[in-house]
Amino acid sequence: MSASTAQGGSDARRASRWLDEELWLGRLLLAPAVIYIVALVGFPFFLAIFFSLSDATVGSTTLHFAGLRNYEGILEDPTFWRSLQNAIVFTLISQALVVVLGKVLAMALYRDFRGKWLVRLLILLPWVAPISLGSIGWLWIFDPIYSIINWSARGLHLFGPGTWPIWLGQPDLAMASVILVNVWRLLPLATVIILAGLSAIPQDIHDAAQVDGAGFWRHLFMINIPLVMPIMLVALLFGIVFTFTDMIVIFVLTRGGPFDTTQVIASYAFFTGVEGGDLATGAAISLFLFPVLVAVAIVFLTIARRAEVS
Repeated sequence: MSASTAQGGSDARRASRWLDEELWLGRLLLAPAVIYIVALVGFPFFLAIFFSLSDATVGSTTLHFAGLRNYEGILEDPTFWRSLQNAIVFTLISQALVVVLGKVLAMALYRDFRGKWLVRLLILLPWVAPISLGSIGWLWIFDPIYSIINWSARGLHLFGPGTWPIWLGQPDLAMASVILVNVWRLLPLATVIILAGLSAIPQDIHDAAQVDGAGFWRHLFMINIPLVMPIMLVALLFGIVFTFTDMIVIFVLTRGGPFDTTQVIASYAFFTGVEGGDLATGAAISLFLFPVLVAVAIVFLTIARRAEVS
């Protein structure tokens, strides 16, 4: 046997030994995901930090170091604070509705009934369909002239002759409208997650509660909610992240109007940095999302872990 053949056999055995070790095998399997995350999230994140510390603009090939000047200007901008307030209101109200309605739908779908597969399909459609197309559909529904809501309410005599809401043109109605669309979009995801948590509860626990004579409400608050609480918190965390960082619903329906009453941080960063051409300020605005989301993730994951342990 030649030396090269022996060396090749030794290398093959060494590689096989590495693959047999859980540590190296785990690292090898995680490597594609790590590379993907770094390329998709890490590089844009550090690029945004670099832009936020400069005077970069669209169409310019040169930039200069600006320090914290962009951040100082943002903190003095009333539109930024209004966008932050709108983002918080938009997120909290929509996610409260998503969690409550998701729990109700999950409990309804947990039971066996005829046509269950069709109901599940209809509930999942808003999540499967592209959100841009769904938002365009809602844009037609809220149309100030041809709104099916207004015409149906007029036909059912719910609206008087002088009542004709402009859903996306009145500040309060505009915020309520975008919240409704966001709930419609995220409700399927929360329902599926909570339904998985309900399915993981052993049937013996339900049988024991039934033998003990527990009614619906006692069974709900003493068994269902406590046991599903960790997974409900995970669903809430995903919903908060998706809602706080998303701008598609706002962009398609209101573009932040009327009078910035539906402007959120994500949309304000886009309009400032991309459409306004001020890349530096837009990047600085978008970076304000990061500490908020990190804090929310730490709090919710800690609560979910404690609830799971207890």
